[in-house]
Amino acid sequence: MGTTAAAGGGGGPARWWLSWLGLCFWAAGAAAARGTDNGEALPESIPSAPGTLPHFIEEPDDAYIIKSNPIALRCKARPAMQIFFKCNGEWVHQNEHVSEESLDESSGLKVREVFINVTRQQVEDFHGPEDYWCQCVAWSHLGTSKSRKASVRIAYLRKNFEQDPQGREVPIEGMIVLHCRPPEGVPAAEVEWLKNEEPIDSEQDENIDTRADHNLIIRQARLSDSGNYTCMAANIVAKRRSLSATVVVYVDGSWEVWSEWSVCSPECEHLRIRECTAPPPRNGGKFCEGLSQESENCTDGLCILGIENASDIALYSGLGAAVVAVAVLVIGVTIYRRSQSDYGVDVIDSSALTGGFQTFNFKTVRQGNSLLLNSAMQPDLTVSRTYSGPICLQDPLDKELMTESSLFNPLSDIKVKVQSSFMVSLGVSERAEYHGKNHSGTFPHGNNRGFSTMHPRNKTPFIQNLSSLPTRTELRTTGVFGHLGGRLVMPNTGVSLLIPHGAISEENSWEIYMSINQGEPSLQSDGSEVLLSPEVTCGPPDMIVTTPFALTIPHCADVSSEHWNIHLKKRTQQGKWEEVMSVEDESTSCYCLLDPFACHVLLDSFGTYALTGEPITDCAVKQLKVAVFGCMSCNSLDYNLRVYCVDNTPCAFQEVVSDERHQGGQLLEEPKLLHFKGNTFSLQISVLDIPPFLWRIKPFTACQEVPFSRVWSSNRQPLHCAFSLERYTPTTTQLSCKICIRQLKGHEQILQVQTSILESERETITFFAQEDSAFPAQTGPKAFKIPYSIRQRICATFDTPNAKGKDWQMLAQKNSINRNLSYFATQSSPSAVILNLWEARHQHDGDLDSLACALEEIGRTHTKLSNITESQLDEADFNYSRQNGL
Repeated sequence: MGTTAAAGGGGGPARWWLSWLGLCFWAAGAAAARGTDNGEALPESIPSAPGTLPHFIEEPDDAYIIKSNPIALRCKARPAMQIFFKCNGEWVHQNEHVSEESLDESSGLKVREVFINVTRQQVEDFHGPEDYWCQCVAWSHLGTSKSRKASVRIAYLRKNFEQDPQGREVPIEGMIVLHCRPPEGVPAAEVEWLKNEEPIDSEQDENIDTRADHNLIIRQARLSDSGNYTCMAANIVAKRRSLSATVVVYVDGSWEVWSEWSVCSPECEHLRIRECTAPPPRNGGKFCEGLSQESENCTDGLCILGIENASDIALYSGLGAAVVAVAVLVIGVTIYRRSQSDYGVDVIDSSALTGGFQTFNFKTVRQGNSLLLNSAMQPDLTVSRTYSGPICLQDPLDKELMTESSLFNPLSDIKVKVQSSFMVSLGVSERAEYHGKNHSGTFPHGNNRGFSTMHPRNKTPFIQNLSSLPTRTELRTTGVFGHLGGRLVMPNTGVSLLIPHGAISEENSWEIYMSINQGEPSLQSDGSEVLLSPEVTCGPPDMIVTTPFALTIPHCADVSSEHWNIHLKKRTQQGKWEEVMSVEDESTSCYCLLDPFACHVLLDSFGTYALTGEPITDCAVKQLKVAVFGCMSCNSLDYNLRVYCVDNTPCAFQEVVSDERHQGGQLLEEPKLLHFKGNTFSLQISVLDIPPFLWRIKPFTACQEVPFSRVWSSNRQPLHCAFSLERYTPTTTQLSCKICIRQLKGHEQILQVQTSILESERETITFFAQEDSAFPAQTGPKAFKIPYSIRQRICATFDTPNAKGKDWQMLAQKNSINRNLSYFATQSSPSAVILNLWEARHQHDGDLDSLACALEEIGRTHTKLSNITESQLDEADFNYSRQNGL
């Protein structure tokens, strides 16, 4: 109850009446005077007649103002002659009181009830050390009583959750913890969890606990716990819904026990099997590891296989006879060809040149023969044969088109006339002739590309444009780094390496290298697994770092956890590849952050790494870059188009550009992106809308088709198709057409070709932005976007745990790092590693504004990083270098 003040002293009836008269005068006059601006404050106690102190039947309660609606505060006391409200230490005006009086029938005492209204404006205008408050003071004949203080606050509930629950994939019987921090509000919001839009009652399920600081805890995950979980926050003002978090409970497969050994086979082996059904993998769980079938010798190695019956004897006898017959035939043909070397040949099969179906026309002219009656009369003994068909080669070097020893040596007088769209696309004129007797002769130099000299017994392809393609097997860059760290970039490849400050001890410096394998991939895919990135090597392998470095590798997957299972793999010293982790796994040894076009990996050891993908559904998509190049052929009327479909990684396209530079090709249209689905349907490439009466395309090459497997698993040389166009007249210099690249039942792209075939009139299209090619190695503070002094302040602020959760975990969340946070928790400075990852992701844009906004949202700092002037950065770097003895 409140405090009381009683009238004291005796004095008899006369004194009591004087007190009573004083009270009457106060009620009639003093209270009215309080209603004026200069009225006196009501007394805390007044003289009272003998009786009872006021007792509060109802005291004012704490209240919240919702929107703009005023609230009413009530008081009821007995016996009470008057009740007034005092708010924030000041008496409330009498006119603002509404009073009611009644008689308590049981006690005969007078009961008085008073209430006032408090508005939102009154609360907003009050500025004090505590909340707006009001209190009742009641008078009786004996003295006064005060009620409790009731606080009045403006109710609200913000829109955004401080932390939304994050989806997770957990093994069966694992623990699930979904975090939820409701929006700030007055009064504090109450939290309720929904699963698939149905409320969760933790009292009916002992396995679920929702009492721990608004978090949802499932102690042992069951398959039935998979679903979409939503955190609901509500108070008297509003309700808010968090983002839904998808929880998947998966089951990893396990092997049944081995079956009994089978009976011994005729090959002296028996086998046993086991199946992945105890239990089978479910909800994306891993398939069983190890062998599903095992065999061994069942006679302890004493089994000797022999010829058991007459049928075996006949089989081996027949094989032996066939070998002898083939040997005799080869010897005979060789002797005959040598004896006939002076007469040439009639027909050459075009498959000897290309190994595929091309359009060739060969003519041979025989010299005079002494056996003829009149050698001066040369009969027309020319013979021609034509093979036609579309061509689509993965790379010119994949085919040994023609070698001196195998084809030209025996044909000393042969005259070859080539009419092939493929050969024309490689720069060989339709009328190019080769005379076999002149072994040191060369092809005509009718364009800006040279041709190599033919030499006997040389296995090199006979066209320089083929043999001059880059023979290097890797791209490589190096840099020397020390304690200050830095960044190593492979120009125009999307591959980079970030060495954080302090990763190398102060007394050491290392020459760090980075290379990309451009030869045959050493990672051989298993089953449906495909290579999604280049094989990147960084070293030296024996280098030790004290904090993780960041390796950025481009990839060509259309990122979606629903359709891809993407893995990071590392090559061992024995040359084998082993899985480091799946990008969706929880791991404390490394961290993978998958962006739309690149994967940023935090590692503590150097080596060779690559990304592989296993499509989960037919909707898995590889991103292909499609581009068209063109060049003139030796024949001034012909023009060649080459259409490339390569993995959408900068290094894959750089290889195409390098090849085309050697062949004199020019990019005719901006490359475009093609989404190639893993639905087993092939790729079609066609040339459309060729201007009639100006150009024509060689027969059987207007539309070409590439099998699905060659596109989906094309990890070797760039895949391309060649087309040859011919002008009707030399005056035609403009070419316009469309190149349609489409996957059956899939995506389609159109490349619009509008160009001049004359190099002087052609508009040059830039291959790459040269932003990262000028400085492949940057060391010290200039290599980082965040100034070192600010970086230190951020780390000092967020590495320290905070009761409201505004620590490094919130920093990670604001930078879209929402999974595998246990990796950062194991680091000596989690904030530093998060900032290293930010540096790797923003090496080109350096978007300091986004980082500043993230910090301001957290509310721990208000530094606007982008407002730091260049001079301030330079000064900070200078001071930092001076402090470190640089």
